[in-house]
Amino acid sequence: MVFLVIRARSDRGVTGKIRDTMAMLNLTKVNHATILPNEPSYVGMLNKAKDYITWGEVDSELITNLLKERGRMVGDKPVTDKSIKENSQFSSVEKFAQALSSGEARLKDVNNLKPVLRLHPPRGSKGWGGIKRSYNVGGALGFRGEAIGDLVSRMI
Repeated sequence: MVFLVIRARSDRGVTGKIRDTMAMLNLTKVNHATILPNEPSYVGMLNKAKDYITWGEVDSELITNLLKERGRMVGDKPVTDKSIKENSQFSSVEKFAQALSSGEARLKDVNNLKPVLRLHPPRGSKGWGGIKRSYNVGGALGFRGEAIGDLVSRMI
């Protein structure tokens, strides 16, 4: 299983260690997202920046939808089956998404694929639901589990 990580808050007033952690996660701006493997080193980084990001577990269907809608190649070109086939060993976006979700591949396995997915702010009356509180108490921050799909569907 892999994590989809979304930055929810700005780094205004943040300590240098947390700012560096978010930069290492490729989360340089609000509403940027990335896909990370479920490894202990990444889990530690997520827990360190938990007051500024939200994350959850995603499946291959959501990854496919994200890559097709919001993924970009160098030159701000959209991700297509053709671009994936030319720049990697995978034959289509769906095959790459399945490899990502199983942990067999990473975003950097496709040459010229930008490691960041730029999302819209959450649509709807709920919006983020409060960017100063944890998801457990009705806010937007921290681990969401499978519920990340609802947020992402409002941000695509």
